[in-house]
Amino acid sequence: MALTRQKKEDIVSKVSDLLADSKLTVVAKYTGTTVKNIQALRDQAEENDTNIKVIKNRLIIKALASNDKFKNIDTSEIKGQLLYAFNPSDEVAPAKDLATFAKLNPTIEFVGAISSDGLFISAEDVKALSQLPTKDQLRAQLVGTISAPLNGFVNVLAGNIRGVYNVLNARADAINN
Repeated sequence: MALTRQKKEDIVSKVSDLLADSKLTVVAKYTGTTVKNIQALRDQAEENDTNIKVIKNRLIIKALASNDKFKNIDTSEIKGQLLYAFNPSDEVAPAKDLATFAKLNPTIEFVGAISSDGLFISAEDVKALSQLPTKDQLRAQLVGTISAPLNGFVNVLAGNIRGVYNVLNARADAINN
């Protein structure tokens, strides 16, 4: 059933809002992917606050044109069966979600991404983004890096105390034997 003009305008408005709110919108081909697998992708991505949508390309192009920030994006890559992954809170999550899913379902293929700054990012750059650690992993690495010198200093101080303790124990054993 064809969409009415009003429904199309509503979709363009919702997509325009999603694009404006999303830190990164990843565009991927899904030709050959079953509906069941697309639903599994949606469920998996939802855990990271990523919203997966299959939207007609011309409605996406209209949504891009309706927003001043995205007016100058080259839309030549937006063709064929595409899905869009939106995430309002994380720049890397949509790329990671699709890359993780694509390992088991090679029918998912990156086309590119649209940044919150209004830039179109190439598929190679999106692949590189998908290999970055998550924010939580980066935070853990930062904490480990900051705490490493302190841990070393504490171990040095503890080594001196351990040395005195071992000498005193050795003396006590020598006196008792």
